[in-house]
Amino acid sequence: MMCPNRSPVRRGRARRRWPLLLCLVLLSIGPAVPAALPAAVGGKELPSLAPILERAVPAVVNIATVTRIEMAEHPLLRDPFFRYFFDIPEHRERRGQSLGSGVIVDAKAGLILTNYHVVSKAQQIEVTLHDGRTLMAELVGSDPQTDVAVLRVPAQGLTDIPLADSDALRVGDFVIAIGSPFGLAQTVTSGIVSALGRSGLGIEGYESFIQTDASINPGNSGGPLIDLRGELVGINTAILAPGGGNVGIGFAIPVNMARSVMEQIVEHGVVRRGLFGIAVQDLTPELAGALQADIYRGAVVAQVESGTAAERAGLRPGDVVVAIDGIEVQGAADLRNRIGLKRIGDKVELTILRDGRQRMVRGVIADPYASFTDGVRVSRSLAGARLGDGAMATQRGQLAGVAVGTVEEESPASEVGLREGDLVVEVNGQRTGSLEELRRVLRRFGGLASLSIWRDGQLLQISRR
Repeated sequence: MMCPNRSPVRRGRARRRWPLLLCLVLLSIGPAVPAALPAAVGGKELPSLAPILERAVPAVVNIATVTRIEMAEHPLLRDPFFRYFFDIPEHRERRGQSLGSGVIVDAKAGLILTNYHVVSKAQQIEVTLHDGRTLMAELVGSDPQTDVAVLRVPAQGLTDIPLADSDALRVGDFVIAIGSPFGLAQTVTSGIVSALGRSGLGIEGYESFIQTDASINPGNSGGPLIDLRGELVGINTAILAPGGGNVGIGFAIPVNMARSVMEQIVEHGVVRRGLFGIAVQDLTPELAGALQADIYRGAVVAQVESGTAAERAGLRPGDVVVAIDGIEVQGAADLRNRIGLKRIGDKVELTILRDGRQRMVRGVIADPYASFTDGVRVSRSLAGARLGDGAMATQRGQLAGVAVGTVEEESPASEVGLREGDLVVEVNGQRTGSLEELRRVLRRFGGLASLSIWRDGQLLQISRR
């Protein structure tokens, strides 16, 4: 490169020096070289999440569901002559689609974990694997209380992901979220564990969320949250989005909770929660002082139901539960979650404070439907369901009816449409506030024609096919 000795324009000292200064700068830079990161620094390779993701991503799937929704009709469309004249079909429906994610946790059995809200009410579930294959999935079972669902696909050429111990997580641990936000399959984001044991959010019935700042968006639901070992620590489920977008506050179901729910679903098709029989509240500084409890964390027993396992164990109102099975209790939600995930017949050991002294009490989780009767004793149409007197809180107040316990798959009661947790309030158009009233109505009508039930806060009408 040739540089001029003098500036061609002489309009001041600064002007005369500029070309020479530019020349010196260009000479010092030399020829252009494409920028590149070094392969190693100090003899060590640069850190990367790529090796972890190469093992984990093949276990992540995209889930698409199809739901058929009945459309509201104009009164004219209910006229049979009008339908016939204009050749309008008897039923009209709209197909609704949703997108979510899932994670293969057992390649040999073809089992996939996802969220209940991803597959809720779906008539068809399609799973797209990392290699591009699309498989039809079967819903093994789901649990709305924890927002967990289990799917099964043909076990051919699948890759699963190992499960970690989510109880070992610490705030500040690095985590990675994988999923299909907005339909963008196999998207990876990273962050840290922001908090543990989050509850009281009103998202699910049993809440003990892992909070993370890894970006989670619509479509990430059901996808995995993994640690730096590539092991599953949580199932992504929700975000806090005041403005409709991600603000760095996401929530995942701990894998220990999801695993417990999955095991029951695979074994029974449903989650069979036991009954212990206590109502609890958080320990506040005021309560701690009144109860002579020199502690800051725990759950105060507010009520003990008569005839329950808690009463037989010797618990009393005012007892402060500080640990369950040797693990410290953080509060009322923590205790409720851990008791709620135990199975019928499981033993439970509680460490309590009473009158300022520490004690141990032991009990056994009981069957909540032990006093229920088999539906076949009421009607052949209800065989396979356990029925008993029950009540449900609604917007109109407490509603009495016939409570439905477990329902066997492919039983007459299942074919009628009954599900565990239903409350039957009418049969054949007649009010049934108790099991005895149900018997009388069925005897009077000579069989079952229709049911009105409360389910998930809604009144549903079921007609016998």
